[in-house]
Amino acid sequence: MSITPFWQPSEKIIKESNIYKMMHHFGYEKYEDFWKWSVENKAEFWEATVKNLGIKLAEKFTAILDISQGVENAQWLKNAKLNIVDSCFQNNDTATAIVFQEEGKKPQKVSQKNLLALVNKIANGLVELGLFPGDKIAIYMPMTLEAVAIYLAAIKAGMPVVTIADSFMPNEIAVRLEITKPKLIFTQDVLQRAGKELPLFLKVVEANAPKAVVLKVSEESISLRKEDINWNNFLSENSNFKTVIQNPEDIITVLFSSGTTGAPKAIPWTHTTPIKCASDGYYHQNIQKNEVVCWPTNLGWMMGPWLVFAALINKASIALYYGAPTSEGFGKFVQDAKVTMLGVIPSIVKSWKNEKNMEKFDWNAIKCFSSTGEASNPSEMEYLMKLANNKPVIEYCGGTEIGGGYVTSTVVQPNIASTFSTQALGGEFVLLDENNNKSEKGELFLIPPIMGLSTKLLNSNHFDVYYKGTPTYEGNVLRRHGDELEQLENGYYKAQGRVDDAMNLGGIKVSSVQLESVLNTLDFILESAAIAVSPKGGGPSLLVVFYVENESLISEKERLQLAKNSIKKELNPLFKVTDLVKIDRLPRTASNKVMRRKLRELYNLPHKG
Repeated sequence: MSITPFWQPSEKIIKESNIYKMMHHFGYEKYEDFWKWSVENKAEFWEATVKNLGIKLAEKFTAILDISQGVENAQWLKNAKLNIVDSCFQNNDTATAIVFQEEGKKPQKVSQKNLLALVNKIANGLVELGLFPGDKIAIYMPMTLEAVAIYLAAIKAGMPVVTIADSFMPNEIAVRLEITKPKLIFTQDVLQRAGKELPLFLKVVEANAPKAVVLKVSEESISLRKEDINWNNFLSENSNFKTVIQNPEDIITVLFSSGTTGAPKAIPWTHTTPIKCASDGYYHQNIQKNEVVCWPTNLGWMMGPWLVFAALINKASIALYYGAPTSEGFGKFVQDAKVTMLGVIPSIVKSWKNEKNMEKFDWNAIKCFSSTGEASNPSEMEYLMKLANNKPVIEYCGGTEIGGGYVTSTVVQPNIASTFSTQALGGEFVLLDENNNKSEKGELFLIPPIMGLSTKLLNSNHFDVYYKGTPTYEGNVLRRHGDELEQLENGYYKAQGRVDDAMNLGGIKVSSVQLESVLNTLDFILESAAIAVSPKGGGPSLLVVFYVENESLISEKERLQLAKNSIKKELNPLFKVTDLVKIDRLPRTASNKVMRRKLRELYNLPHKG
């Protein structure tokens, strides 16, 4: 591929960047030297970062990093006391904390003072309902002002938040509630989008959820269960609340990420995880005071909490559009809200390019884009850059269990579409081939410790999932992640998909086993294997299903539709089956493991186009 940059930073952009300020402070002229220092001196780097971000501590740490129990169990901010929510309210009272817009209405601004008052009313409402620090609450809502405030309020009150994406169906909601057992769930009656009203509360009821606090957004009447409560009746009138101070390792959020065993991994975030979010936002997305950060997402995916912390801790505004990000209304919102950093998943950009519905808007306020969730297509990323008069795209790849990215880009380096220019500051990884030798293309292994890395799972053995059986590299313990990368001739990186049985569909990580467990209930399928296939030219993965037939008279067209409907109904409407391929038998290893790489090779034969 060409290594000619599509965007070059000017001297002015470099010198005004957050990275440059840190480099200059420590006496570095070259970014590469600064990154190397950040991983060779992790304690010093992270201590300086905590100071730069203004993380508020009720009691100072005795050590920024303690690895006396092994790098697998690293302790950050040892012996400190804090609540990370206090670090989200460091701007001026009158500064805009959130700008939001409902479909068909005008944007509205919420000051830091008013957001804090709402957060405190919700925190008091939780206490008045009889909840205590340590009790979990769940959120099953779109990304709205209220959802963000509920999220911050619960953490401020010392109550871990279980976040569930609003696209999930009742059985997937039920699985997550069973794992975490929250005392209370927040939801809306419906989700309003593109003139439609999609049920949310009814899904909560079908999932047999606990007591619900229901925010009504529709004019239609709704019948609550006996134990449920209306949002207006829940909200306290008391706008003062004393923050519950906790230990750094106390859980603030439980997020879910698909593993390879079928059950979602319940990944706890602690008070230190948001420091990784804010650090990446500060250095890599270059978020600065009073800027406006927009990233269409949901609290159920890590980019929802990431957005909250990366924006607010950096004293920037969160921009929330309540409609579809593919609509013209979204494009006008980005223009009117004067968004400075716009995050995307590649599928959204593909829609914009096909529809050409964003070209009429003035996006010149944007300083950079950022893309995550799935592999991107260079031509689509070049198109995105042009929508804001040639601005860089910070490619960003990480994971829920990392709290941010491990490979990314910067605004101080040339920007090449669909490539990563650097390993994330303060973190390091190595690429190994099948013989565990360092390679320019191979499986990625993280080198702990890194601020933000998980140290426990609620429903799995953390060591077994991430460390058991991993090789060592130059004496370092390695942590598996499951991604495959390639380092290019110019030192940049390109994503090559997954090496395990997980895949990213529409920006959502899901395991093959989860998909197959649904598909195998269909009468015409004896057994199946779901794979992610990269389209020619690159871009978001396509979901292809190979299956062994259980004799049936159903036509191929009907079979594909049944497969699509079952995934949509049982798992997530965002997971779309592209193709259904009949095969005599699934290729397996001697240990009976499906050879998915072989299936990808079969599908990519010339006759498949």
